[in-house]
Amino acid sequence: MRQIGKLIGKGFMSEVYAWDEGRAIKLYETWVPAAKAEQEFRVTRAVHAAGLPVPVAYELLEVNGRKGIVMDRVDGISMYDSVVAKPWLLFSTARQLAELHTKLHARKAPLELTSQRDRIASRINEASQSGEDEKRLARQHLAELPDGETVCHGDFHPGNILLTRRGPVVIDWMSGTRGHPLGDVAQTSLLFDIAKLPENAPAHIRILMKVSRQLLHKNYLKHYLQLSTGTMQEIKAWRPALMGAVGAWPANRAR
Repeated sequence: MRQIGKLIGKGFMSEVYAWDEGRAIKLYETWVPAAKAEQEFRVTRAVHAAGLPVPVAYELLEVNGRKGIVMDRVDGISMYDSVVAKPWLLFSTARQLAELHTKLHARKAPLELTSQRDRIASRINEASQSGEDEKRLARQHLAELPDGETVCHGDFHPGNILLTRRGPVVIDWMSGTRGHPLGDVAQTSLLFDIAKLPENAPAHIRILMKVSRQLLHKNYLKHYLQLSTGTMQEIKAWRPALMGAVGAWPANRAR
């Protein structure tokens, strides 16, 4: 049986361990459906092939009963941890976040990526905390929104960006889709507003982020709109449909 190396990262749905030299393996929790791992493997390979700053995904396998993806090991600190360690970098981080998001949105999505609209609709249907009337209204809002053909991450936030010597690298592509860039921005905006901090975050970090997260949010949106086309009103138009899908987030997971 293949032995994994030391733990180098942990999220709600997976853990990342050292693997071969220069590589790591992302192992999903046993409760995560195999289709989710397969989807992230497929999307990660597709967006890397499209030339975006994404780790190379080499193979999909199973270790000790858990699905895993072998990929390049990325050595770097997350953008979130960078701001926590050096709060004075907040404004430059907001610009970097916006610039990186526009870089993603400048690429036409590979055919391997599923529809953003279909993914949101699926999550609305799966939202266990919502009643049928709420779901119906969310679907109506979704039907009024524009389609698109750009690469959308679907979970784009500072915790999913690693800062390396070669530049930022975007990880965790399970929610990657083909869709409208402002819908992707609206999803990031929603995460800034309602996503929870990690449970093990120290008290002083919670106090710091209570203030700095909103500043980062505001300045990220400001710089994104300076770099791209669109308006705040167009971004806000996505909020009702996205809120309808929140109930499908696993335990409203920390991000």
